[in-house]
Amino acid sequence: VKVQNKATEQTPVTNDAQWIHSTKWTIPVTNLTKENQKLKGKNEELKTQNKDLEAEKKNLTEQTQQMTTPWDELNVSRAQWSIDAYCPRENNNRKCNACQKGWGLNSSCYATNNADQGEWKTWEEARKDCRGKISDLAVAINEEEMKIIREKSWQNNENKGYWIGLRVEDGKWKWLDGRNLTNNSWIDQSSPSDGHCAISLQNQGFKSVSCDEKNQWICKKKALSV
Repeated sequence: VKVQNKATEQTPVTNDAQWIHSTKWTIPVTNLTKENQKLKGKNEELKTQNKDLEAEKKNLTEQTQQMTTPWDELNVSRAQWSIDAYCPRENNNRKCNACQKGWGLNSSCYATNNADQGEWKTWEEARKDCRGKISDLAVAINEEEMKIIREKSWQNNENKGYWIGLRVEDGKWKWLDGRNLTNNSWIDQSSPSDGHCAISLQNQGFKSVSCDEKNQWICKKKALSV
């Protein structure tokens, strides 16, 4: 009996594909070539994506560098404004003040905005004006400040009062710094009404009115330590 050696057994080559033979497996060469081509294509795709990411990184770096310069310039401008506002030059010398020109000093700096009647503002509009001056509507942290605000709420025949930083939030009178109004004797209407804000009028204290009314207003900011 003749026994054929499997290690040397050969399979005829067909016209469809060439085959690699071993004692354990048979692999078509054509399939290996196709898989290799796919891997090469994937590699090229990854290279392209990497180039795109590098280009995007470069673009973002350039944008960041371009933004840094304007911010630096803006900070310098703000610093210069602060110096000029609080330390105006007089006879080639600078004299620093606790409040900038046009603001009165007590424990803080106050500005009473006596706008013409056609320029009176709602509570929100008044607050926006104060914030544009790096301040906010005036709040009182104690009895002394309450009296200061009332004294600055000058009375005449036209104005109905000056907006301050006190309004109704969630059924309670609240100052803009987040404190509740604890002394209800400061305002004529201790029972809060939604949509109401407080005005101050000299010799009359604080009053509750609709926040949509238009009035003059008082701004407050911290005093500069000099």
